[in-house]
Amino acid sequence: MKKKHSRENLRIAMLGHKRIPSREGGIEIVVEELATRMAKKSHSVTCYNRKGHNVAGSEFDGTKLKTYKGVTLQEVFTIDKRGLAAMTASVSASLRAALGNYDVVHIHAEGPAFMCWLPKLFGKKVIVTVHGLDHQRAKWGKFASWYIRSGEKNAVRFADEIIVLSKGVQDYFQNTYGRTTRFIPNGVNKAKPRKARQITEKWGLTKDSYILYLGRIVPEKGERYLIEAFKQTKTDKKLVIAGGSSDTQAFMDELKSLAKDDDRIIFTGFVQGETLEELYSNPYIYTLPSDLEGMPLSLLEAMSYGNCCLTSDIPECAEVVEDKALLFRKSDVSDLKTKLQNACDHPEMVETYKAQAEEFICRKYNWDDVVEKTLKLYQR
Repeated sequence: MKKKHSRENLRIAMLGHKRIPSREGGIEIVVEELATRMAKKSHSVTCYNRKGHNVAGSEFDGTKLKTYKGVTLQEVFTIDKRGLAAMTASVSASLRAALGNYDVVHIHAEGPAFMCWLPKLFGKKVIVTVHGLDHQRAKWGKFASWYIRSGEKNAVRFADEIIVLSKGVQDYFQNTYGRTTRFIPNGVNKAKPRKARQITEKWGLTKDSYILYLGRIVPEKGERYLIEAFKQTKTDKKLVIAGGSSDTQAFMDELKSLAKDDDRIIFTGFVQGETLEELYSNPYIYTLPSDLEGMPLSLLEAMSYGNCCLTSDIPECAEVVEDKALLFRKSDVSDLKTKLQNACDHPEMVETYKAQAEEFICRKYNWDDVVEKTLKLYQR
């Protein structure tokens, strides 16, 4: 029998992210948005942060905080090594959450869900958000893939509720396990566009002078296709690849080697703050060529800045943009090249997509709605 929490002020623990505040990945953005908004509603929220450095490098480490916008932050034991950081942090966070005075433990991502049985054993209500089918990602070795897949199975077996971010993943859980899940997509904030200043000083970029990819540099994001297609595109616009590697430096090196004979291609590395906002504010188009997504927050953010977007036709992207963006066939370099060239040759078409992007995306995806739906799930 499920435990129902009717109390007005819930005691909530969140884990599975790297750390907040941070933009190291989409999960971190989601956890920050949920936790801070719930705290503003007078719920008691604790987020268990990993120890260690920002995945993009220690130069991006932020100030270590005990509280953030009303949220209590606690660091947990972490072995800060590739393949071990996520696992050790989620195990130690799960133990702390199980022993803590919480009504709800909200675990984010499939790997950390491996431990969802532990807080359940101690009488907590356990919610798992599946941000994507992580076992499909190319960067994992055999043990990590097994651990993540086992986390998925444990979520199915032990979690009181599973939240998914796309209809495709919802269908996967129903068809694979016969498990009912709750579809609660991510939200997006209304953006405040910035004029190009820092990006002009650093890379010579101006309004509409570049095509932007912004996200983690990992194989399933499709950056290889993007570079190959762009090299065949006749345009004087730059291609900006903005983002840091996530345990995938060899792939970053491969991309740079692929791009070395085209001086139009710029790698910025990890970006944040005003630089990130300027990059989002000024591209000719934004592109997301992914083979695999959960729910792409970067796509929501790009549209919230009023950008024309070009994305692969995987369901997780197509569901987001509907008819308000350009699509190409997943993994198809030739089709991507054709769509890039067409966009470069038809600025009036690009302007049409730009004009409708912001209003569409901000109406469709709202963080306040996401928080309300999530809290109702906690209290069921």
